[in-house]
Parts: sequence; structure tokens; C-alpha cells
Amino acid sequence: MGLTSDKVLALVVLSAVLLFAGTVWSWPRLARGGALVVAGRIAVLTTTQVAVLASVGLGANQAFGFYASWADLFGRESGQGVVADHDAGAGSLEVVGTRRVNVPGGARPQIGGRLQEVRVVGRRTHLASPAYVYLPPEYFQPRHRTRAFPAAVVLTGYPGTAAALVKGLHYPQTAHALAASGRMRPMILVMMRPTVAPPRDTECVDVPGGPRTESFFAEDLPEAVARHYRVAGGARGWGVVGDSTGGYCALKLAIHHPRTYAAGAGLSPYYRPPRDATTGDLFHGDGQLRDDADLFRYLERHPAPDTSLLVSTSRHGEDNYRETLRFVDLVAAKRPTRISSIVLDSGGHNFNTWRREIPATLEWLSRRLDGR
Repeated sequence: MGLTSDKVLALVVLSAVLLFAGTVWSWPRLARGGALVVAGRIAVLTTTQVAVLASVGLGANQAFGFYASWADLFGRESGQGVVADHDAGAGSLEVVGTRRVNVPGGARPQIGGRLQEVRVVGRRTHLASPAYVYLPPEYFQPRHRTRAFPAAVVLTGYPGTAAALVKGLHYPQTAHALAASGRMRPMILVMMRPTVAPPRDTECVDVPGGPRTESFFAEDLPEAVARHYRVAGGARGWGVVGDSTGGYCALKLAIHHPRTYAAGAGLSPYYRPPRDATTGDLFHGDGQLRDDADLFRYLERHPAPDTSLLVSTSRHGEDNYRETLRFVDLVAAKRPTRISSIVLDSGGHNFNTWRREIPATLEWLSRRLDGR
């Protein structure tokens, strides 16, 4: 059974409850003296605490989508999904599964839309990554059969899982409700994590001699999706949004590639990539690459891109508050770049905060993208 399986979580929780009850019941016997009895107390307490901590950890992983599998959790996920396809003229997108959207009437695609699990392979980078694609109800309705829809790439934080965008952050359900109420136009959502070379956190950088993550998101992904689905052409057909690491990537992609993404929204973003055990050396001495990855330096040293940006933070609970205000001031002085913000009174770096920001973010994104 997988790490994110409900059965695994239920089994571990049940084990913790039974161990706790057994500890309480057997404690009078374990209260006696003697080395064996003391060893028994240590074993019982240790086992119970491990089970309780495992229950909390699995529950948190289910809620926040940190790790997708046991191999991912223990750092054994090393396959980069590199595909060398010398015959294909373009990248590929393969649908590997389809499921209903958890909305009223979701059994019928014309009412609830559809959620497709896909695998994307990049033509230029040869990187491969899983994703979920949300197709709105209008995509399946006969009167819209020739309509092309705007699309948004939705990115998790690191490590994150694409499933967390569906189960934890409820992007498809939120988009469905907003479109049904007329607050946003129907939109295709391509939901995935920015980690396309697990377990390494590449921060959407084209690593010298390594994974070309930025090129995958800027070129390969939009191309593969557009070849498979009815997506509106041009930059005005595409936006990108993400939280935390995904928020940094979203801003970076919109700033670096305004001809691909007309808008980028960062929820609780940061503005320069870290260097730690998860990233390793991303730049290998390339000072220009390092400076371009710092969004402050990039905007100070390059012409302002023709794109729209949205950033979010909170006055209490987010570490990025002051830096976000500085970023807003910097971008506000740049034309034709446009900047908007969401500032909450309080909210931590977590799913609950982002769920409060996602409806306004999708509405903002919808106003800046065009279909046809």
C-alpha cells in the first residue's frame, strides 16, 4: 500500500489507538520493579509513541502533500524521467487515467468537467513528469466543441505532490464553482509539482550539465499540452500560479518568459532560490545564471517584461512580508510590467492560507487571459 493510501493511514491510527489502550491496561503490571519490567515499560512507551507520531506524520502528509511515495519519503526517488525519443518531432502527453471532479453532477463531464492524470515528456529537455489536467465542463459541451480555452500551470511547493493541488488545495473544485457563478472564465488547469528531477529541488533553473527545468516549463510543457488539448494560442492563452517554491517558479517564468506566460501568481513566494542540501549547486559558477534567478536583480538589470504579476503575503505569520512589499515597490516602478497583491492580516505558510487566496487568484488570472 502506498504512502498516501487511506488504508495505510487508517491502519496506523488503529494501531496507535490499540497500543495506547494496551499501555493503559498493562501499566499496573509494568509498574513493578526489576530489569525486565523496566525494559517492558520502555518498549511499550517507545512503540506507542512511534505509532502516534507515525499517525500524525501520515495525516500531515495526506493533508499537505509533502511526499508522494515511500521512495520519495526516504530519498530513494532518483529517476529523472529522462526520455531520449529521436523519432518524435515534438513532446508528448499521455493520458494514463481519468476521474470525476468532486462537484455536484461530477459523474457527467458536461456538468462537472474531468480530471485527467497525464505524463508529459519534453521535446527539448527530455524531462518527464506526471501531472493532473482539469478540463472544465464547457470543454465537453457540444456548443463549445471548437472553442479554445485559456490554460494555467499550477505548481506545488517543494517537495509537494500534484495530488495535493486536487485533494488539499481544491483547485478543480474552486475553478468549477467560480466559473459556474460567472466570476471567472472556464479554464484548463495543468497541475504538477516543480520537482521534475526528483529528489532534487532544481528551483526551476536550467542547471548547467543537469536538468533544464526552466526550459521544460517555459517551452516543453506548453507545447505538449497545446498539441493535446484545445488551448488558446499565444501568451494571452497561458498563465502560471504556484505556492512557496511553486510561487517563486511562477513569478520567475512570467518574468523570464512573457511571450509564453501573460500572467504569473506567487502565493507566499520567495524571490531568490536557496542553496541547501535539497538544491545542491544550481549555478556551477555561472554568475549570470545566478543573478537571473534572483528576481530583484533580474528586474533591476533587464528591461521590464510585458507581463502581469500577483504576489501574496500576510502581516503576521509569513516570513516574506517585508520582502514582498519591497518587490511590489520595485515592480510598480517598472512598465509595462503590472503588479497586484493579496495581503492578509494573518496567515501562515500553509494550505489553509493558500485556500483563502486561491479564489481571488483564479479570478485575477482569468481577467488577464484570453480564450477564443
